[in-house]
Amino acid sequence: MKDPKNFSRKEFIQLSCLGVAAVFFGSSFTDLLRSEDKPYFNLKPIGRSLELEGYYIWCSSPIWGEDGKVHLFYSRWKKEKGMGGWLNGSEICRAEASSPFEKFEHKEVILSPRGKGFWDATTCHNPLIKKVDDRYYLFFMGNSNGKTNTKRIGLATSKSLDGEWTRPDQPLLLPGKEGEWDDHCTTNPAFVEGGDGKYWLFYKSWNTKEYETQKGTVRGNRKYGLAKALKPEGPYVKVLENPVIDFSAMPNNAQLEDAFIWKQKGKFHMVARDMGFYNHEYGLHLTTKDGIKWTKPEIAYLDLKKYVAEPEPPKHLKRFGRLERPMILMDKKGERPQFLFGATQGGKFETSTTFVFEILKH
Repeated sequence: MKDPKNFSRKEFIQLSCLGVAAVFFGSSFTDLLRSEDKPYFNLKPIGRSLELEGYYIWCSSPIWGEDGKVHLFYSRWKKEKGMGGWLNGSEICRAEASSPFEKFEHKEVILSPRGKGFWDATTCHNPLIKKVDDRYYLFFMGNSNGKTNTKRIGLATSKSLDGEWTRPDQPLLLPGKEGEWDDHCTTNPAFVEGGDGKYWLFYKSWNTKEYETQKGTVRGNRKYGLAKALKPEGPYVKVLENPVIDFSAMPNNAQLEDAFIWKQKGKFHMVARDMGFYNHEYGLHLTTKDGIKWTKPEIAYLDLKKYVAEPEPPKHLKRFGRLERPMILMDKKGERPQFLFGATQGGKFETSTTFVFEILKH
């Protein structure tokens, strides 16, 4: 889905009209049109599986350990920093549970901001844990000034889930040159072993000038690029077809973020958070065979309120009811998605927590 040519003229007109209709008739009109849509995932809620007093929790990346347990790599920051604290003070931790149906217990801090002079001086965020052969790869994002324009993807490695972790002195992937679509940052890493003998690293970015000059609650248009390497640790080279996912020609400044990618039966699947294609509350599902040309998004999952009933939160939790940072835990054979992990606001400490679903069907 690099550009509008992947949509038929009829489909593009339909989607454009949907955006216009929403303006004139309100969200109820678009909700009515989609009322019979069946999400890609049939989900059964397990619940808020990791809550920590005094912390916001985000970015929950699960993996089966050799001990049979589920190890969860997640980001957290202190409650007093507020929801925006992820950008200036997040750290990456590991938790454990005997199964995804049980509560997770915090075990240790893996990566913390290193201070002035380092590329990850002010935050460590967006953990994604993967295993290739006998080594574990922890992709993450760091920044050096507490702002978005120094966000960079990095990679820490270890032979064991409980460390020791070799920490990078340099980022794994840099932004594009000034004026390019990805000149602002690299973030939201999504990693998979490709079908061409290479390792694929998908990343989110946007253009700085658009971000600084546009008005509205969501500035700039987030797109996804792809870089490839012969080894998981790189070096990674960006493909010429970038950006490979681009909704910027769609109405309502449509975009997506928080992509997670897995391979199943010869195709590559993506689950991501919707940012205006349908709305800002759903998840999206797309597929590809080559990593370049993606299918049109379908609804992956609905807003959290469709699955669970919780009391209204305090006013400072403005994203309540939205499941972000979707991550998949495959079955132990690695053949099919078995659990959906996400981050969402709320919980008994009035911050944000990990939320887990069992995937009944897809």
